[in-house]
Amino acid sequence: MFRLLTEKTDDAYEVEYLFDLAFAPGRTALSSYRLREGVEPVGALCLVARDEFDAIGGAIRYWPVLTASEPALLLGPVAVHPTRQGEGLGAVLVAESLDRAKSLGWSRVVLVGDEPYYKRFGFTRATAAGLTFPPPTNPDRLLAHALQPGAFDAIAGPVERWQAPKAAGQADTTAIEKKSDPVTRKAVP
Repeated sequence: MFRLLTEKTDDAYEVEYLFDLAFAPGRTALSSYRLREGVEPVGALCLVARDEFDAIGGAIRYWPVLTASEPALLLGPVAVHPTRQGEGLGAVLVAESLDRAKSLGWSRVVLVGDEPYYKRFGFTRATAAGLTFPPPTNPDRLLAHALQPGAFDAIAGPVERWQAPKAAGQADTTAIEKKSDPVTRKAVP
């Protein structure tokens, strides 16, 4: 059993350690990190999974970006501790966070990842075909998912760093908060 909690400020060291463990410290050299520089994550979508011993078994974060000048989410990183892999925890984190993103009014999500894994959540290369990601990124790994029907229709151009202030009616991009919003779920494959 895992408790899914909204990431809070006090979780940062554990989450960063998990990401380093999963991706190595050099992960911050990736082009996706250039899109995150100086931008607060979407706190309501940043989740941690704590086990019965209160250890973090997995974590996921989201960042606001622009796709062809339109608001979107950048999913990632998402990681599961090596001792907890194969239990379905990554799938639970992705599915729960996408449900939350949709309920908050977000309509587009992009990521750099493996299509065979993310396709089950609705991400495809075809949906991202009109997008370009900052180099060096393999364009075959750029995936997109429309949370609302037609959200990527007529969207073509670069994925860029978020720069616009929050406009009326736009989804909340609140940074990671100090409170927790627990959801208990059993991770299943």
